[in-house]
Amino acid sequence: MGEQLGILKVIVVQGKRLVIRDFKSSDPYVVVKLGNQTAKTKVINSCLNPVWNEELSFSLTEPVGVLNLEVFDKDLLKTDDKMGNAHLNLQPLVSAARIRDILRVSSGETTIRKLVPDSENCLVRESSINCVNGELVQNVWLRLRGVESGELELTIKLITPVAPSV
Repeated sequence: MGEQLGILKVIVVQGKRLVIRDFKSSDPYVVVKLGNQTAKTKVINSCLNPVWNEELSFSLTEPVGVLNLEVFDKDLLKTDDKMGNAHLNLQPLVSAARIRDILRVSSGETTIRKLVPDSENCLVRESSINCVNGELVQNVWLRLRGVESGELELTIKLITPVAPSV
């Protein structure tokens, strides 16, 4: 394992327009992976627009990886059905932490960086990385791949030790 960069808090806020995998609905949950760390949300029964508002924590180390998300439909008698997947490159967030430290931003709210949707990411719309009282926060909507429809809203927080003032 490389250098410890901080704690990554992933708040799985909600899903929108998820696909039907049961008779008329689905029972979705989200599995989030970062390297060899895995966490998952609770199951929301019979819902295509679930609200989880669940915070999952990961240790972030160098080299910085990609946050992988997969949505499943919970089934009792057979294997859980896949409902799509998405990923988020964490490098922009780590770069924003370095910019924050160089600029010594520690209070108030400052936009450090903006990311736009492109063929390399799953972003639905532009996403900003903000420094809020020293914490880096990114709100994102990710389009689910491999399915007809579905989006996930996340709030990502990077908790890092702030570089000491010289």
